[in-house]
Amino acid sequence: MQLIQQSPDIAAYLAADEAIDHEHPRVREVAANLARETDDAYTYARTAFTYVRDTVPHSADSGDPRVTWRASDVLATRNGICYAKSIALTALLRAHGIPAGLCYQRLADDDGANPVVHGLVALRLPGHDRWARVDPRGNKPGIDARFSLEEERLAWTVREHLGEADYPTVYAAPPPEVLCALRNARDRTELWQTLPTHL
Repeated sequence: MQLIQQSPDIAAYLAADEAIDHEHPRVREVAANLARETDDAYTYARTAFTYVRDTVPHSADSGDPRVTWRASDVLATRNGICYAKSIALTALLRAHGIPAGLCYQRLADDDGANPVVHGLVALRLPGHDRWARVDPRGNKPGIDARFSLEEERLAWTVREHLGEADYPTVYAAPPPEVLCALRNARDRTELWQTLPTHL
């Protein structure tokens, strides 16, 4: 699948905003600590991916009822759903000067019911002529997402016969449907009732 930039300006994928607040001291601190362990952009990106995937539990796995949506809050509380974890990884990549954006899949139950939008990250490293998608959701039995720029290793592969889909757009900022659901939910139980089913 060919990924398509929402904005033609690559600078949009380095910018800070209210959710991708990579100028926040907490994000800068984590980024600086990760950078000390790496010596190039590829190693930093892989380290940041692993950090978000493995040290920020997905709240559905951990049972944490809190809803986070700013990168700084995700990193401070070590909590978030796929949307929030993707925002956090995007912020850490941008903090290190790596263009990154948000992208999404539409997933469903095994019978095609209960569709929901799932959040991913797209990044573009120096020397690479295309975007690559990674999934920082967090692994568990049956899910083994990996950092790979050549062959995608996402948590899920879409099943088109069930109405699932890969959305090709790389968003510079969280889409309104995603941000609204995160910001308005009082807890994860309420969030589960308002997750977007399509973009």
